[in-house]
Amino acid sequence: MLVLASGSPRRREILSMLGYRYQTAPAHADEKLEDGIAPDEAVAELSKRKASVGLRAYPDDVILGSDTLVFCEGVILGKPRSREEAFQMLRFLSGRTHQVYTGVTVLDRDRSKTWVSVSNVTFLSLTEEEIEAYLDTGESMDKAGAYAVQGKGSALIESIFGDFFAVMGLPASSTARALKEFGIKPEAV
Repeated sequence: MLVLASGSPRRREILSMLGYRYQTAPAHADEKLEDGIAPDEAVAELSKRKASVGLRAYPDDVILGSDTLVFCEGVILGKPRSREEAFQMLRFLSGRTHQVYTGVTVLDRDRSKTWVSVSNVTFLSLTEEEIEAYLDTGESMDKAGAYAVQGKGSALIESIFGDFFAVMGLPASSTARALKEFGIKPEAV
């Protein structure tokens, strides 16, 4: 059976959309990383940790762990801890192109596969009023970079170069290919 080691509703939505049957088991892994770690290394490491926690709880299953972060001009942006921090993140991203890194690990007791997807996202230039209006939606608080590409945050974005679903939290096509390697197939394809 497939176990998603994440509580992310977006990752659940993507797996369900692809037709997978799975169990959800949010992995509470240590997310502390060494200072100065590269964003690709950070998401790869965190996805491995989450999947490993899941495997300890479900040793006979295939585990999927994932982590996403936003990287702009040398700064890693995670999930904002306050409305003010969300405002600062969105103001920082305004009018700029940033990278969204999503690390994914699929593993079972015998093997492991980890990869990273990188997408470029360009924001429109935003006014303070536009940022405040977006914050009023409440959508930004549990999202890396303080926005949801699949929600109202889509109105903030000028363009995306890369995998839309990776920006959302899980690269659909590469995840499907990896799961197939582990013998996990969708029910409806």
